[in-house]
Amino acid sequence: MPHIAGLHYELHGPEGGEPLILSAGLGGSGNYWLPNLPALAERFRVILYDHRGTGRSDRALPDAVTVEQFADDMLLLMDGLGIGGAHVMGHAAGGIAALALALKAPARVNRIAVVNGWAKADPHFLRCFDARLALLRGAGPEAYLRAQPIFLFPANWISEHSAELDAELPHQLAQFPGRETMEKRIAALAAFDAAGRLGEIAAPVLVMASADDMLVPSNAARRLADGLPNARLVLRPTGGHAINVTCADTFNQTVLAWFAGDSPQ
Repeated sequence: MPHIAGLHYELHGPEGGEPLILSAGLGGSGNYWLPNLPALAERFRVILYDHRGTGRSDRALPDAVTVEQFADDMLLLMDGLGIGGAHVMGHAAGGIAALALALKAPARVNRIAVVNGWAKADPHFLRCFDARLALLRGAGPEAYLRAQPIFLFPANWISEHSAELDAELPHQLAQFPGRETMEKRIAALAAFDAAGRLGEIAAPVLVMASADDMLVPSNAARRLADGLPNARLVLRPTGGHAINVTCADTFNQTVLAWFAGDSPQ
């Protein structure tokens, strides 16, 4: 399996296509993007990777983890692959990592898409993660993972896909990064605060959110878009936190237009 600096990665799409890095959310697995990969790989050279500490990447983490380290890992991937610049799309944790990358190395970032992200942790977001951590610490990984869909998906979608979610649980348990890793990653997300520096990000940023996101309030996306000098806000009425999964076709059309240089409606 290919690795760069301990990071597992995959390449998809035409070799001559524009590079597009996909950065996952809290779970960190590149497989999160599988519902979107075929559509994106028709047009772009997609770099799919597992965050450090998760999936098939090196599981060792430093004592303290920061979002800036997430950005450093994307730079390591780009350097290892000989990529000067790339588009970047991130979901939640991956989205704020894209913002950190644009602040750290603006010349390496072309267009960005931040999906259900934020500039600074919202009180509701922190309350949700306190509850999730309490489950993890008190009842263990299986209870944590069984509760996870409540935060990711709309209620009706969960009802309609309950059997699929149950079938995925053993695989999720087998790949679970461990309590310590999750605690470190959640602490990094809670500590991230780029609200005072958004004006420094010149790259075009698509800020996409769902009005019914149960984990990150859509107002966080509004505040993020308002603070960026070159942003486009797309707010969908439904889709939940994992809108790229629940509304994959519409999502794919929107981000394909964005990375092609168009402005989504």
